[in-house]
Amino acid sequence: MTRVAIIGAGPSGLAQLRAFQSAQNKGAEIPEVVCFEKQANWGGLWNYTWRTGLDEYGEPVHGSMYRYLWSNGPKECLEFADYTFEEHFGKPIASFPPRAVLFDYIQGRVEKAGLRDFVRFRSPVRMVNYSEETGQFTVSVNDLENDKTYDEVFDNVVVATGHFSTPNVPQFDGVESFNGRVLHAHDFRDALEFKDKDILIVGSSYSAEDIGSQCWKYGARSITASYRTSPMHFHWPENWETKPLLTRLENNTAHFKDGTSKHIDAVILCTGYLHYFPFLPDSLRLITTNRLWPLDLYKGVAWEANPKLFYIGMQDQFYTFNMFDAQAWYARDMIMGRIEAPSLADMRANSAIWREREEKLADDEQMIWFQGDYTQELIDATDYPNFDIEGVNKTFMDWEHNKHEDIMTFRNKSHRSLMTGNMQPPHHTSWSDEMDDSMESYLQTK
Repeated sequence: MTRVAIIGAGPSGLAQLRAFQSAQNKGAEIPEVVCFEKQANWGGLWNYTWRTGLDEYGEPVHGSMYRYLWSNGPKECLEFADYTFEEHFGKPIASFPPRAVLFDYIQGRVEKAGLRDFVRFRSPVRMVNYSEETGQFTVSVNDLENDKTYDEVFDNVVVATGHFSTPNVPQFDGVESFNGRVLHAHDFRDALEFKDKDILIVGSSYSAEDIGSQCWKYGARSITASYRTSPMHFHWPENWETKPLLTRLENNTAHFKDGTSKHIDAVILCTGYLHYFPFLPDSLRLITTNRLWPLDLYKGVAWEANPKLFYIGMQDQFYTFNMFDAQAWYARDMIMGRIEAPSLADMRANSAIWREREEKLADDEQMIWFQGDYTQELIDATDYPNFDIEGVNKTFMDWEHNKHEDIMTFRNKSHRSLMTGNMQPPHHTSWSDEMDDSMESYLQTK
């Protein structure tokens, strides 16, 4: 029987498991599937840990999740087409849930599908090698709980480890003698640590926007956002200031490219993440920056040089959970022989068309429609339930408009589910006033 290894049990790996289980439910004979997960539970980044640095086994901590995180995009844009929020919670709920709610939703689908027995927890993959002679992969796995390493052979491998866990940490002059706290967003856990502090956020993407907003909400004295190429174009609160790139730190003073300086108590580097696959040899390893169309992946999924290897969720993302589903269904159908890989030349030609289109995208709106078109193309090729991609795109447009209208109130808005058609209710408390991020509080009707 064909054997498939899935590396990672976060949203991407769980999408792949669900794809195979869906085919099995429809009467298909599926391969033997084994999912290897480094953490003690599934959920990937949504599985919150207080730990930073190394875990209890000396493994690099995967999680970049922090307390008090709320979804920064409408849940209606990431909703599973085969398992709605209303099915899971038994009622419509507000559009921007906190982490615990989304984690419960992710778990709900895979628990309903009975997928836990497919996952080996505390089992990081150390190396994957491919044999041209046998046409198979040897996967070396570390069983952390029993402190042993073993090898198993698979016909296909799916890399679903994500790309928001290995921080990109730039060097700034004077950082080694800075008198305050310096950390990367990967190690940020609790905004209350920075109450009454002057915070410098380095970066201008989603983590900079959200971590800065968290620090503002929980009482930072001031937030300064430093950008490299372009600032975040929002209407910030009065104690929020935007500066060009940080050039050096001196004691507790930050100096900026425009010649100005400011007292700073802490620096949070929201400088992005690396695609990092130390368990793959060069011949199998994706090398890319965080962008909508990485090269070398046919349909954004299959490793063109060896289409027995697949990557799920490696793109920069507006679409998330339902795009991972679309990718997983497509990878499943290639593995099961329902979709045949074209020639290498044809795969590369297809990727080149998408990359050329990506390079012409001018703004977030065009990027959203691009990713919507990509997701639709994958859905059209499989039996994943179709859903209103255009409606998702328009919801994203409304979200962008609301953010630019007021960055601190966009989470108070409600959107319509594209899966059920029902308008979702507003949250009982405005985001800026809601200090309780528990699922119990969120689901209450007040």
